[in-house]
Amino acid sequence: MTRRVIIVGPAHPLRGGGMSTFNERLALAFQEAGDEVEIVSFSLQYPPFLFPGKSQYTNEPAPAGLVIKSLINSINPISWVKTGNYIRRQRPDLVVFRFWLPFMGPALGTIARIVRRNRYSRILAITDNVVPHEKRPGDVPFTKYFLSACHGFLTMSRSVQQDLLRFEPAKPNLYLPHPLYDNFGKSEPKAEACATLGLDPKYRYILFFGFIRAYKGLDLLLQAMAEPALNQLTDVKLLIAGEFYEDAAPYRDLIQKLKLQERLILRTDFIPNAEVRHYFCAADLVVQPYKHATQSGVTQVAYHFDKPMVVTNVGGLAELVPHGEVGYVVEPQPKAIAEAIFDFYSTEKGATFMHNISSYKQRFSWSKFIEAVYELAERIKL
Repeated sequence: MTRRVIIVGPAHPLRGGGMSTFNERLALAFQEAGDEVEIVSFSLQYPPFLFPGKSQYTNEPAPAGLVIKSLINSINPISWVKTGNYIRRQRPDLVVFRFWLPFMGPALGTIARIVRRNRYSRILAITDNVVPHEKRPGDVPFTKYFLSACHGFLTMSRSVQQDLLRFEPAKPNLYLPHPLYDNFGKSEPKAEACATLGLDPKYRYILFFGFIRAYKGLDLLLQAMAEPALNQLTDVKLLIAGEFYEDAAPYRDLIQKLKLQERLILRTDFIPNAEVRHYFCAADLVVQPYKHATQSGVTQVAYHFDKPMVVTNVGGLAELVPHGEVGYVVEPQPKAIAEAIFDFYSTEKGATFMHNISSYKQRFSWSKFIEAVYELAERIKL
């Protein structure tokens, strides 16, 4: 059965971090299942006051084989109406919205309401967050406005599912773990990755990857690097790869205070997709020291490249990283993070964890994700 599917959310040429990457990979998964797919993205995603990075756009080439239309201006209601009518007239079998920020509630909620008028399309939302990481006025009414326009929901962490039930306890919902990010290329030897990045291969590298925001806990990891246990690991360095999405000064001050300059590699520009694999392949261990979280695409990139992890026991992170099997789940405290890193290196757990990862990650396939989406759609009675 061929379905017509429209995904509503960020995509090329928006950078969007993992959001754009996910939507584009999701579109490919629908295509692999035999569906006709289109992504309806944003002409303007964030007004300047809401965007903390340097640029919202990428210079990378558009993904091959995907239809992407940049129609939505997040602050122009006329574009919401035009986009809603465009999708309504297409009469897709399935419309999949990405919802991650209450600010998007008015735009996406209006579009969804207009689409519903065709009395044909099933409207699902992948809710990355229901309660946002950084709270702002209007969060609750904006979120309610969007959620009330949808027929059903997918969440990628149990904690978000619980948040969702506070708003929409009666509508169909499904928990689906985040699929693997398998679109960053194949693994390469550490020596090759280090050579590409200009890193000395004699060192062992811990990787912190992704946009740097307060809730991601980079300050905890910096403090962990100063713990006595890690001072013993003289050949271990922390590789920080990701753009600052807030003031960098407090982090740089902390690095100075803890005298970590010689133990860090800072690559704090935006990391394009074509370079992601080099950072993961250069690393021995990926650390996600989040203070609070829902789910993280970084976990699924690490799985793709068979990299053990240290994650903190917040949100949905622990759901995807079995403690002691593929990595460590610890409390969001510098000492606990340091102890896990020290145990990894001192007991040489890498080979065991990598062996376990190779089998454990099979459960995160895109085909299984798409099958579950279809099953949820079938539960919706129009």
